[in-house]
Amino acid sequence: MLKDKMPKFPGIGMRIIKSAIAVALCIVVNLLRGADGMVFYSMLAALWCVQMYRNNTLANALQRTTGTIVGAVYGLLYILIYPYVVTNESRIVIEILCVFVGIVLVIYTTVLIRKNQAAYFSCVVFLSIIVNHIGDANPYFFVWNRFLDTMIGIAIGVCVNNIRICINPDRETLFVSGVEGILVNMENKISAFSKVELNRMIDDGLRFTISTMRTPASLLEPLSDIHFKYPVIVMDGAAIYDINKSEYVKEYVISGEASMELIALIHEYGMHPYTNVIIDDTLLIYYDDMPDEVNNNLVSRLRTSPYRNYIKREFHGNENVVYLMILDTTKRIENFCSVLREKGYYDRFKILTTLSADYKGYSYIKIYNKNSSKDNMLAYLQDKYKVQKILTFGTIPDKYDVIVGENDFNRMVRLLRKRYEPIVGRINKWNSKKAAD
Repeated sequence: MLKDKMPKFPGIGMRIIKSAIAVALCIVVNLLRGADGMVFYSMLAALWCVQMYRNNTLANALQRTTGTIVGAVYGLLYILIYPYVVTNESRIVIEILCVFVGIVLVIYTTVLIRKNQAAYFSCVVFLSIIVNHIGDANPYFFVWNRFLDTMIGIAIGVCVNNIRICINPDRETLFVSGVEGILVNMENKISAFSKVELNRMIDDGLRFTISTMRTPASLLEPLSDIHFKYPVIVMDGAAIYDINKSEYVKEYVISGEASMELIALIHEYGMHPYTNVIIDDTLLIYYDDMPDEVNNNLVSRLRTSPYRNYIKREFHGNENVVYLMILDTTKRIENFCSVLREKGYYDRFKILTTLSADYKGYSYIKIYNKNSSKDNMLAYLQDKYKVQKILTFGTIPDKYDVIVGENDFNRMVRLLRKRYEPIVGRINKWNSKKAAD
């Protein structure tokens, strides 16, 4: 259909709207002042303070304020001493020298007061004063207006950026999302929209976590920039990991004795396990010699990550195991699963098989503690954090509360926003309907 071939343009986000509102308000305030101000500087300051995240707004406002004060003070001093040091005979040389010294003093002052990031704005204010207003009849008036207009812009930017459209966000529900096919795309990345919106809502008080088959290592690679406040469920419910504290909160493990029994069986059928063990909040992955190219490639590719710890050593059964993993041809995996089923291991453990997306004709088998499950871990989080309600997002019907189309990577965040911020959600729905019409 022609509609499907049309280019898709990103929507106009709230930061764009807030920026436009802030600039318009600067004009209104200037008119109320009799149009005597330098509204251009108000606009610049307001735009600088409208940020993606509210917690950055005050930091930027302080940075801009500091830069304005330092630049204005040195600009005023320059204007005051200019007539006494610059003569017609040596005007160009002295001016160059004064500007050179002035810039050095401005930047060095920001270093002394430990506001290095304000150096650029200090220089901008300083130069705007000395370049445009040398010889003014009343330099104090300009410097004051320059300072006042910047402060007006900062105040408007901070206020506009903290406007809340939703007056009753849902901070009681714990929202839980999957990762694969929902948050992370085929390139193992999260979209800019999802990252910004998630962080904005989390910083605002959203209770949010994820449940995934991934280890903390493979989770942190694409989602390290998300501001998680709650521990995440990893390894398909085998553990809960606190990203901020870099520690495991809870695990369901396989005893060393049972692990050795399984490893012996795996070796008997000519396969090689990856034994995942948690020691001092660090996930260690024991493996032995891999005779095939696929497994060697897997280890070579994954062990380069700073989040993974591969150890080429035989497991001796001294530690509890979080899970065992095997990568082999799909046919051999299917045959081994039949062996596990015949010997009753499916009754004793949780056993999952998945086709490999990276190696054609290969599959994975993972063996967990029988109690490892998302539901058990959600119950634990609900009790620990006194959560009244849990709402889950996923791609499998009848398994999740909210179904998200697979590979629609921004859909989950939009649905989440609709439920966390009801008014914002309704406005967003109205905009979508209007666009469709």
